[in-house]
Amino acid sequence: MGAVREALDALELIDHHCHGVVTADLTPPDFEGLLTEAGPWPDPSLSPFDTPVGTAVRRYCAPVLDLPAHAPPAAYLRRRAELGAAEVNRRFLATARTGVFCVDTGFAADRLTRPDALAGAAGGGAVAYEVVRLESVAERVAAEGVEPDAYGEAVREAALTAVRRPGVVAVKSVAAYRTGFALDPDRPGAAEVTAAARRWLAGGSGRLADPVLVRHLLWTAVDLGLPLQLHTGFGDSDLRLHHADPARLTDWLHRMAGAVPVLLLHCWPYQRQAGYLAAVFEHVYLDLGLTLHHVGPVRARAVLEEALEIVPYRKLLHSSDAFGLAEFYHLGALAFRRGLAELLQDRVDADEMALSDALRLAGWAGRDNARRIYRFSHDN
Repeated sequence: MGAVREALDALELIDHHCHGVVTADLTPPDFEGLLTEAGPWPDPSLSPFDTPVGTAVRRYCAPVLDLPAHAPPAAYLRRRAELGAAEVNRRFLATARTGVFCVDTGFAADRLTRPDALAGAAGGGAVAYEVVRLESVAERVAAEGVEPDAYGEAVREAALTAVRRPGVVAVKSVAAYRTGFALDPDRPGAAEVTAAARRWLAGGSGRLADPVLVRHLLWTAVDLGLPLQLHTGFGDSDLRLHHADPARLTDWLHRMAGAVPVLLLHCWPYQRQAGYLAAVFEHVYLDLGLTLHHVGPVRARAVLEEALEIVPYRKLLHSSDAFGLAEFYHLGALAFRRGLAELLQDRVDADEMALSDALRLAGWAGRDNARRIYRFSHDN
């Protein structure tokens, strides 16, 4: 198996960005809807199982449900229904062998487990913390009613209140979805925020997608002093991928350098751009969550190798970005462990890296880098 693989398999991971799981029993269409980022499939003769992630579920998740590898989709879904959601969630969360979860609670919170329930389902003494999504905070402020000239301060106060809740360790922005990253890097002034708030509030859409107000949120995050997670790259069809290249953040990263850690999530197909930013900015880190379970364990190594071409070893983090399906916790952890182990072991075997260095890097990426960044490091 190799010493690096053994070490990573034994390591209890920190999943620094994820979501809750669905606790209701899922119909086949509901399950398939969560399996893909594409939304409803218009042709019923085609299935999200006929994708790299669908193949990976049948290969690597079926045995966890006591099925043979490559079980047909119908057999997989039938077995999942027989076991029930609670048992399915327990099995996959346990096999992920994750000790700490950082849970984004800002999207579909009514459908998914809260952090404490997620940790309870994982068992084994796992703990979970909360990541506050800033767009959700601002949209709540607007929904509750606020005058345009009071909007900026009201959002700051609401964000401060949110991050003071017990168990909050980071904030997150989905600016990539709302405006993309081609933003003015400077902090907006009060008059600029008021004018933008007046336009947005008068429109009544409820969805924050104003470039000035998104900039205001990013600078609010800087002022809060917690690690800032940023969705970059791959996502669902609501995203405009060419606007989600993290390299577009370069000027802003210069402006706020050193204020808070900036954690680039997902990254594909911009893992090399993210790697560059992590190499040249001391406060920038990256992960490949969501990407790794969608490409599957067979391609995880290739994506990790591109991300790690120039990245300092203390900058790589693990996340699953699992949402809804507990399978994604298992697949994300498996792909991360196997992909990283394969590339490190090959470097050791080629005498390009000492085994001690490879083992150190594996521990850093799976657990210790996150411990250095997040507030929960004081608890563990």
